[in-house]
Amino acid sequence: MNSRKVPALSLKKYTEGTPTEKSQFEKDLYSAFQEYGFVVLENHTIDVNFLNKAYEISKKFFDLPVEVKKKYFITDGGGQRGYIPFGSENAKLASVSDLKEFWHVGREFSPGHVYENVYLKNLYPIEIPEFKEVFLKMYQELDRTGMTILEALTESLGVPKDFFENQAGDGNSILRLLHYPPIPEHVDPNAERAKAHSDINLITILLASNTKGLELLDENGKWLPVDANTDTIVVNCGDMLSRITNLKSTIHRVSNPGQEKNVSRYSLPFFLHPKGESKLECLPKFKGKIQEYPVITADEFLQERLREIGLKK
Repeated sequence: MNSRKVPALSLKKYTEGTPTEKSQFEKDLYSAFQEYGFVVLENHTIDVNFLNKAYEISKKFFDLPVEVKKKYFITDGGGQRGYIPFGSENAKLASVSDLKEFWHVGREFSPGHVYENVYLKNLYPIEIPEFKEVFLKMYQELDRTGMTILEALTESLGVPKDFFENQAGDGNSILRLLHYPPIPEHVDPNAERAKAHSDINLITILLASNTKGLELLDENGKWLPVDANTDTIVVNCGDMLSRITNLKSTIHRVSNPGQEKNVSRYSLPFFLHPKGESKLECLPKFKGKIQEYPVITADEFLQERLREIGLKK
């Protein structure tokens, strides 16, 4: 029996704890990301009622007819905003598409902001008036939480407290509304809701889903379940963070349900990205200690991966 389990930490120990508790949280967070690439955080600030409301609105959108949803599909947007139809995305190097559809919400800027015309503009479904307000608020709350988590890593990584604020403040982060429909009959036996993959970004924040299915590939080669409830969030390292540190961007998947549990699965991951021009370069503390890659900008890395997963031609 596998006794390994992703560590659970209290985020409040970092945000409101004593200096000793804060320091211990920093060490434990770094250790969890080194060993598992994942951590479960308790005492987060996302209100459960607000989370339930977000899922209610997400379901309302995905219940719309396909022809209505496809009005919000940007064919040349690389899947970065609006609706992305079922079967559009595949894991890197996978031969079959994932069994999912989703919607992307990006950062909003006030008129005249330096990035106002750099990132793609958001779309919002007119059929659901409350969609914009709810998911922009969710975006802002998860962005704030993500930056707090990154700040908690800076001491262990040997960089200034504002390192990630400078790199990822106003970054090209994305909130994804995910719907995995019931598995269709006669589906390709190799297809999964989300085939084994690693994330592109710095970190991913995953709010509690309505059903189980998230699994990480553990160091022993076995799939380890990682589940959050409404009182916790799951956070994992992405390839961009792994590229510049010794932290682990762990392969993970969303497995298919058994027939008795073949129902829709809804999820709300937040992918925290740097600004497009930020350079992904091995941090000084790890030079000569980890595999080093050629320096690349965050946007160059992102565009390369979007092509690999089928969202950009």
